[in-house]
Amino acid sequence: MRNIPLGVYLPGRTLIHRAPAGGKFLALLAFILASTVLVDTPLAAAGWLGAVAAGYAAARVPLRTAVGQTAPVLPVLLVLGAFQWWQRGLDFALTTVIVLLASVSAAALLTLTTTISELMGAIEKGLSPFGRFGLPVETISLAVSLTIRLIPLQLATVTEVLAARKARGAGFSVTAFGTPVLIRSIRRARLLAEALIARGVAD
Repeated sequence: MRNIPLGVYLPGRTLIHRAPAGGKFLALLAFILASTVLVDTPLAAAGWLGAVAAGYAAARVPLRTAVGQTAPVLPVLLVLGAFQWWQRGLDFALTTVIVLLASVSAAALLTLTTTISELMGAIEKGLSPFGRFGLPVETISLAVSLTIRLIPLQLATVTEVLAARKARGAGFSVTAFGTPVLIRSIRRARLLAEALIARGVAD
């Protein structure tokens, strides 16, 4: 799981670790929005990525862990970059890929330095004023935390299926790959739903 994006928390006492979870979450949202709206050149995008790298250094995240958290998304970004290069040119493709990589890295930095319980508490506290208007604050907080947790689990499932096929010497097939991933995903979803119902979440 250490090489699965959003799949690990690294305890620490750095300033980033001790910063309020709500503040870090808002900073992440602001970072993603600002980089999407303001960045329009590869050089500027590289500057934003450098800022994220500085955050990793400040949080004392080992290089191997930092690379492991971001490397799995590179193939997807490269395919996207190739398509954008074909459609809108090299500069736009580089800008898009670097901005997306910076955003993913920033999100990974949040989960590396913030526990799920801290994040849930921050979301509940931030949304609590809207609870008086009928907003299901606890449900939203639970949904966010489950989403963050299930992303690495789903990626781990894909990795396990690919490793099993490689161990058997089987070639790649969309059907043979997608079927076990789909079955495992449905099974996990049913077990999760049963657990939530048993705890009264559906009430």
